[in-house]
Amino acid sequence: MSFGDPNNPYGQPPQQPPAGPPGYGYPQQPGAPQQGYGYPAAPPMSQPYGGGPVLSQMPGITRAAQIMLGVIVLAHVIIAGMYGYALSKWDETMVEAGITGDSEAEAFADLGKGVVVFFLGLAAVFAVLGLVLVLQYAKGGNGVRVCSIVYGSFAIVSGIFTIAAYGLGLVIIIISILLIVFSAKRATADWFRRPRY
Repeated sequence: MSFGDPNNPYGQPPQQPPAGPPGYGYPQQPGAPQQGYGYPAAPPMSQPYGGGPVLSQMPGITRAAQIMLGVIVLAHVIIAGMYGYALSKWDETMVEAGITGDSEAEAFADLGKGVVVFFLGLAAVFAVLGLVLVLQYAKGGNGVRVCSIVYGSFAIVSGIFTIAAYGLGLVIIIISILLIVFSAKRATADWFRRPRY
């Protein structure tokens, strides 16, 4: 075996041919990093694996949904206050109407009082549940977004029942529809699905 044989594995490596004219062959970039073997490298720590940006601040549409949820909570507090006021004046109103002597009329009056108490409790529960959701917007998961959509749906129903209350029900219906739309947007979904470290 001679060292001059080009197929000799122990010989000197062959010399690179001189570069041809420019534009011939694959263009070489002087600053191109060499690719390694095996799996591709992990992205830098500043770039997440999903490829999307890391949200550090709540998007505007999500903040708007949170504010609308707060307005609905405030409306339910007002409705509960109106029911409470009506309940406090109930017996006085029944005496003025002359319903104190008849047992059947008193039974219907008590039934009406029970309905008012039920709506008062319902408005108070809606206000508390909405307040819990409002406070969970900053740190909650996707369940908060889904509960906001469901809460908005139930708020539409409560707005239908309170539409006669100085137009407050109509305001609740409109804001609830906007709450559902804003909570269903992709930016809001991305906010609630963001990674938490």
